Amino acid sequence: MNGTQGARGRRIVLWRHGQTAWNIERRFQGSLDIELTDTGVAQAHRAARLLGALKPDAIIASDLRRAAATAAELSAVTGLSIAHDAGLRETYAGKWQGLTHEEIIERFGEEYAAWKRGEPIRRGGGELETEVADRAAPVVLESADKLPDDGTLVVVSHGGTIRTTIGRLLGLEPRTWEALGGLSNCCWSVLGEGARGWRLLEHNAGSLPEPVLGDDD
Repeated sequence: MNGTQGARGRRIVLWRHGQTAWNIERRFQGSLDIELTDTGVAQAHRAARLLGALKPDAIIASDLRRAAATAAELSAVTGLSIAHDAGLRETYAGKWQGLTHEEIIERFGEEYAAWKRGEPIRRGGGELETEVADRAAPVVLESADKLPDDGTLVVVSHGGTIRTTIGRLLGLEPRTWEALGGLSNCCWSVLGEGARGWRLLEHNAGSLPEPVLGDDD
């Protein structure tokens, strides 16, 4: 499944929300509804001015406040409405939620190590990464399918959900999704539509995509 029916030149921008207090504390947020800090709002405001230059055709966002507030900055720039969808929420991680990175390692060390090895783990008794992709990727593809040819969709979501969605759309094996690495607050990744499906054009970017000039374009 790649969401393409002939290459229509569509583009998907997957944008992580701005900074929260729990990000600073390295505290696992999961599906808990944590607000942006003032810095996070400023990050979203700056990024929205950049992303607005892409002239997106549609914006979809997680309904958690940190993503919704980030998306609102782009809505203000573009005049586009936002379609909020709970399918774009961050991974539910059960007992891990609210714990710092150090507390997770201390209390759930074996579980954490297994997750880092790429094993299918229900962190804190929560969702598998494949289950996150099962709910998020169809939301993204459904919205992408509504784009005009050469259209751009902006998806405002969370680091873990974005990584699993990228992995699913690229057709990568779930155990390799960790290789994509994380996204900084208010940075984004860009998927473009090619003849053989979706391609990763930019990852953890904070500036506008540049064309690939060379032998591999």
